[in-house]
Amino acid sequence: MSGNSSHQAFIDQLLRDRDAEYRRASKAEQQLKELTDAKEMKAAYEAKLAEKEEALRERDKTIEAKDNRIAQLEQKLLYLERKMWGAMSEKPQIPDDPNQLKLDFGQLEMSPEEEETARKAIEEITDYKKVIVKGHEKRVPVRHKLPENLRHVEEHIYPEGYEGHEDEWVLFDDTETSEHLEFNPAELYVRVTIRHKGMRKDTKEIQTAPVQNEPIAKSYASASLLTELMVGKYVDHLPFYRQIQMYKRLGFSIPPSTIESWFHDVADLMRPTYYRLRELVLDTDYIQSDETTVPIINNEKHQTVKGYLWLVRSVVNNLVFFSYNEGSRGQKVVIQLFKDYQGAIQTDGYAGYSILEKFEGIITLCCWAHARRCFDRALSHDKARAEYALAQIGMLYDVERMADDHDMDTIQRMELRKRLAYPIIRAFEKWCICEQSKVLPKSPIGKAIGYFLNYSRQLVRYTMDGRYMLDNNLIENSVRPVALGRKNYLFCGNHEAAEDAAVIYSLMGCCKAVGVDFKEWMNYFLNHVHEYDNDYSKDLTELLPHSLKAQAII
Repeated sequence: MSGNSSHQAFIDQLLRDRDAEYRRASKAEQQLKELTDAKEMKAAYEAKLAEKEEALRERDKTIEAKDNRIAQLEQKLLYLERKMWGAMSEKPQIPDDPNQLKLDFGQLEMSPEEEETARKAIEEITDYKKVIVKGHEKRVPVRHKLPENLRHVEEHIYPEGYEGHEDEWVLFDDTETSEHLEFNPAELYVRVTIRHKGMRKDTKEIQTAPVQNEPIAKSYASASLLTELMVGKYVDHLPFYRQIQMYKRLGFSIPPSTIESWFHDVADLMRPTYYRLRELVLDTDYIQSDETTVPIINNEKHQTVKGYLWLVRSVVNNLVFFSYNEGSRGQKVVIQLFKDYQGAIQTDGYAGYSILEKFEGIITLCCWAHARRCFDRALSHDKARAEYALAQIGMLYDVERMADDHDMDTIQRMELRKRLAYPIIRAFEKWCICEQSKVLPKSPIGKAIGYFLNYSRQLVRYTMDGRYMLDNNLIENSVRPVALGRKNYLFCGNHEAAEDAAVIYSLMGCCKAVGVDFKEWMNYFLNHVHEYDNDYSKDLTELLPHSLKAQAII
């Protein structure tokens, strides 16, 4: 019994141990399952979290893109509103807060010497502005006297009943006089040239009066008529068809094909002088360049294509020329124009000019008016930053006014710029660096800051030479006749006509630059250009407006 009992106890103990081991295994299995589930839940959670983070990043990108798009549209809307309703003047903006003139040196990484130099420059400019400010007198409209150089025709009006009964009246010396401007319509007339033939009695030599050179051979168009046509189109911006109507009212109908042929012939007469003009401009060591579009008719596609007029102006001798390119605004045109040039070239910062940085002997300058324009456009987007930037740029123009008011020469102007303008530019550059990370890159203020930082080296270079201009506004003024003409006659008939226009605009621009009447110059040119046909000792420079003015010919 005892044996059986021990055996049974042993079996019972084994069974209990087995059950306990089973329970532990079951518990461990359950724990392992729970742990696996927890890892899966964690992985799923992390996946969802990553998905949400990716969605948030995509949303942020979308929001940023929409913000940039909204800023762009707001800027376009502002531009269109200004274009339609507002003044297009680029007068410097006066900050509402006088403190805008002050540089915040606290956030700029500047040495104490740099801070002190910038402070002194700002103080000197501010003090100078206070001295020159004058009160504005109220202007009262007055009637201007009519020009004395005009022909005056007197008419006498007598009291009723005087004429025919003069002996019954006593006229006083006291009279009442009034003036009115009258207009006598233009007149077309035919000039008949009769060449006489004769014989000298002593030598028995028979001679005929010499043939007078007319501008266009075998044509009835005189220099005066051609001049009026060219002035009508390029000064008064009248399309040829309107001029045809005007001449028709005067009694003569000119076929359109004839006028187009005259236009091309006149351009051909000017072309050698035009090429000489180009040489004179590119021989100087400081020029400005700009470009503008001109629509060209494509007869095959029955639509207009875009051509480009490139304008180059010599600041040194005040000469200018246009160069036409059929459809490119790229670097290949820049290379073609300036591949042999040596000197400084000032542009508006268009990327096509960047290739010039690689040319040995060329210094590139940028235009502060374009930099100012960028910040002006940002006024409605970020008024505080834009006004601050405009105030700093405005002080650079104040420095130029100081130099002008004191009639400084180029050396004195350069020294003044180094002392006042240069410290302000460097402090402003550091301010832009600090602010760039705080604004959206594609926002108006972000674009303005980016523009300045991209071209800061080219913008500061004007301080190197007193001859260099702060901006290229003068060359933009030379482009305006093209823009006005574009609005009126809309397009050029073909690429050849656009090239001819470039020639005529060039000589017209030279007239404008030196204050010569284009009509007077062209009439003289057409009457004397053939004197240079066979005499190669003569320099065509003599026919340019500035030369004729220097000789007091026109």
